[in-house]
Amino acid sequence: MAENIIDNKAEEKKSLSFVEQIVEKDLEEGKNNKRIQTRFPPEPNGYLHIGHAKAICMDFGVAENYHGICNLRFDDTNPSKEDTEYVDSILNDISWLGFKWGNVYYASDYFQQLWDFAIWLIKQGKAYVDEQSSETIAAQKGTPTQAGVASPFRDRPIEENLELFKKMNTPEAVEGSMVLRAKLDMANSNMHFRDPIIYRIIHTPHHRTGTKWHAYPMYDFAHGQSDYFEGVTHSICTLEFVPHRPLYDHFIDELQAMQQQTEYRPRQIEFNRLNMTYTVMSKRKLKALVDEHLVSGWDDPRMPTLCGMRRRGYSPESIRKFIDSIGYTKFDALNDVALLEAAVREDLNARSIRVSAVLNPVKLVITNYPEEKVEMMTAINNPENELDGTHEIAFSRNLWIERDDFMEDAPKKFFRMTPGKEVRLKNAYIVKCTGCTKDENGNIIEIQAEYDPESKSGMEGANRKVKGTLHWVSADHCKKAKVRIYDRLFNVENPSADERDFRELLNPTSLQVVDNCFVEEYAALRKPGEYLQFQRIGYFIKDPDSNADQLIFNKTVGLKDTWAKVQVKN
Repeated sequence: MAENIIDNKAEEKKSLSFVEQIVEKDLEEGKNNKRIQTRFPPEPNGYLHIGHAKAICMDFGVAENYHGICNLRFDDTNPSKEDTEYVDSILNDISWLGFKWGNVYYASDYFQQLWDFAIWLIKQGKAYVDEQSSETIAAQKGTPTQAGVASPFRDRPIEENLELFKKMNTPEAVEGSMVLRAKLDMANSNMHFRDPIIYRIIHTPHHRTGTKWHAYPMYDFAHGQSDYFEGVTHSICTLEFVPHRPLYDHFIDELQAMQQQTEYRPRQIEFNRLNMTYTVMSKRKLKALVDEHLVSGWDDPRMPTLCGMRRRGYSPESIRKFIDSIGYTKFDALNDVALLEAAVREDLNARSIRVSAVLNPVKLVITNYPEEKVEMMTAINNPENELDGTHEIAFSRNLWIERDDFMEDAPKKFFRMTPGKEVRLKNAYIVKCTGCTKDENGNIIEIQAEYDPESKSGMEGANRKVKGTLHWVSADHCKKAKVRIYDRLFNVENPSADERDFRELLNPTSLQVVDNCFVEEYAALRKPGEYLQFQRIGYFIKDPDSNADQLIFNKTVGLKDTWAKVQVKN
């Protein structure tokens, strides 16, 4: 019995991510008074994408799992790129994913504390004002194998540095004329230690503080200190910040020295970022796609943004399941977008309402069905959940079916509609095709069939074996709709690794709009945000721009992963 308990605990430990193992070890050792506090620190200069969702799941998940809190902190240290529009979208996206923050903070909350810390560093002889150009400073940094060259301003008197630093925070200071640098080690093998810039001049009004500040802290100077001021215990970020960690720790050491305390300090932990095939995650590139109108906006359903995925019909649960399935490691990898689509497909199968829609219609006339008769057939809303109930769909003499569901001269294994053979119309009757009508060019414009009145679903006559089942809508009781069908936004597997301009890699057929579609009335009445399955076609959602005059549905994902098969054939 004891052996089983030990085995179970070992298995539980094994299933934890390495980040969670670190957190548990810190708790066991009593660090930070066994307190857990994380933070999610987005910069409000764009919309969140699925890469951010991975960080959100980690930051908020650790806090939830270990009875801590996760703060939301906006890294708003660069007013030239930030906007309240992005702040609002970030709040909305995190909430949509299903997470709640402990507090909302801004790096700008700490501008005065950061300024005071910088003043302290100057007074300690650990920071100086450099009046060289950014290009000169960069050239003096050297290389990883060659030491840098000290700035001629490195040994400026403390009083002069204090006077110039205060001047940096005035409207008269010229952008780019001065920066404040930490005096560290110009020969350090870590390039981030070679007297990093910690303050620069920006005159763009800040979205929160207006024109109060003209000198703004750099990310490396603001990030760790903000963690410290907030009481963050575990600062979890992506692998590109590994070389920044020594600088993060250095500034924390200095803060502890300034405040003369050693009881508490945050700890930076890095995990692999999320990269996906046929996708770019660069905020700069995503913004270019929007600004250059290569997509319809940040919420274009082809974009990897959370608002784009929401508009496409991805559920927040499916995104979280996908992120949980790929896990967290210390090695970057390229994840197949098909894994995300599989998670979406699995989740929507359990929650979506089944409706009838015809995307490529051709008329089907039931010739022996009374012309004025209309029957209401019962359709199950979701076979995966009885509680979702049923709805009624109108059946009449004139129907629409998919054009691909009919073949006049069909091969042996074609189990759909063809002359002389029976098929089942879902939720309705068994019908036998009797022929078709063509136009002068040989195109089929109408199909004829006869129904068996004793074969209605639920009747005893419906029990006979019929190999094909087709979906349909009544031509006299349906609504016309526009359907948008999406494909990969890029036509190469790893556009980020391609040397060509990313614009050249866009898939010209990533969006197809089908105008002449028909949906049953029940589908037309669904609200945007309700998950739908167009039977035998795929998962869809009503677009927010849809209205009574123009119904618009976005295809979320197909019932099966046919895309990979197409690529193999090509």
